[in-house]
Amino acid sequence: MAAARPAPRVVAPLRPGDRIVVVGAGPAGLTAAFLLAEAGYAVTVLEADNIVGGISRTAQYKGFRFDIGGHRFFTKIKPVEDFWNEILGDDFISVPRMSRIHYDGKYFDYPLKAYNALSGLGIINAVRILWSYVQARLHPSEHEDNFEQWVTNRFGQRLYQIFFKTYTEKVWGIPCTEIRAEWAAQRIQGLSLARAILNATAIQRRSTAIKSLINEFRYPRLGPGQMWEACRDRIVAMGGEVLMQHYVSEVTCRGDRVTGVVANTPEGARVFAADHVISTTDVRSLVRALAPAPAPAVRAGAEGLRYRDFLVVALILETEHLFPDNWIYIHTPGVRVGRIQNFNNWSAAMVPEPGRTCLGMEYFCFEGDGLWESTDAQLIELAAGELVQLGLAPAGLVRDGTVIRTPKAYPIYDAAYRGHLDAVRLGIDPIANLHTVGRNGMHKYNNQDHSMLTAMMAVWNMQGAGHDIWEVNTDFEYHEEQRLEPPQPTLSGAAA
Repeated sequence: MAAARPAPRVVAPLRPGDRIVVVGAGPAGLTAAFLLAEAGYAVTVLEADNIVGGISRTAQYKGFRFDIGGHRFFTKIKPVEDFWNEILGDDFISVPRMSRIHYDGKYFDYPLKAYNALSGLGIINAVRILWSYVQARLHPSEHEDNFEQWVTNRFGQRLYQIFFKTYTEKVWGIPCTEIRAEWAAQRIQGLSLARAILNATAIQRRSTAIKSLINEFRYPRLGPGQMWEACRDRIVAMGGEVLMQHYVSEVTCRGDRVTGVVANTPEGARVFAADHVISTTDVRSLVRALAPAPAPAVRAGAEGLRYRDFLVVALILETEHLFPDNWIYIHTPGVRVGRIQNFNNWSAAMVPEPGRTCLGMEYFCFEGDGLWESTDAQLIELAAGELVQLGLAPAGLVRDGTVIRTPKAYPIYDAAYRGHLDAVRLGIDPIANLHTVGRNGMHKYNNQDHSMLTAMMAVWNMQGAGHDIWEVNTDFEYHEEQRLEPPQPTLSGAAA
């Protein structure tokens, strides 16, 4: 039987002199830590890795800098935009957006533009696509429970089969009928074939209100990690701590309160007392760490949550201009790569050697499968070969490469995830001074700005606000319809 839906949680208020431990130094964790340190509270961030930024970090190899997936700095959330400006200021550059789909040896604009897509597929396919779209509008699926139903209702069955099904199943490793419609609503907000047709005509200017349709975006000159490295430095300058290679193995509870955490470090186990804990780690790891262990239903819910893992093969090529895109989605069958980033086209400062290009070949996998367990040399060889197979570069240009593996990069929205997550929340929501935020902290496929917003709301709630952070980035776009004014704190962490 499905778990009952959690009621709105009661949040323990911040008190003068409270100590806060933040688990994870990604965008959500560092945002929360910055706001708390700025308010004068004693805050300690514990990060298991040796680099800040989470999946928004910037990796480095022999002076080349590259993203773990590519991160645009565009948001409609004013507090997030203000935060970015405060942290990085003039170190943003403006980057023209260009992304396309590679399918059957041809390029198609992404987001889809009606004329480009229909003409590129040929007149017969175009007629079939339009007829399929008309049928979907006349006889839509009454239910939109899964990804296939959601997309088909908006684009028609034929366009769904060509441009959505194969790529989405490559990304997630499960059939589209097992992916919840919630994921589509979050990732393809506001789009339909009709909207694509309107945006392709002269009578309708291209929308800047839909995130998927922006023409340019801001970007840190040295990659997204520059933002989080600067944020870390500001936290430390305000008296906070950001401790690396500190893996939280236990979250200690007494009754309905968290009292501290235990972290494994290179020097051994360390205990950190805490009046509040803000967790950005994945829900499964958090539940496993709770001591004493929660109820069996809570543990079973956590173990039922699934994740898609991810690796980037960064290739360094002896050429400077391969293609103009920031990234290309690979829908062409017969290759395993899902997306290709061209970091020269994000920021020239990320490629230190003239006459070179750095590409990020992105592969979606499960930890422990054949791709994940391949050696770095095997993965570099695979990526270089697929680049040639796709016709994106001639053979013989790859000079070097490296591999970055990222476990639990994507929380999976399968058919059972909602029940599992609700079961977990029934166990952890009553812990009033434990706050889960961010993508993995909430098992919610948030972008960087949404992850930051959940952290901001958590801190505001600790200061007396009443936001429901679980409604951030839902299909009715809570964050755009509600006022996001932080509360005026009545307490100062600096007070005795």
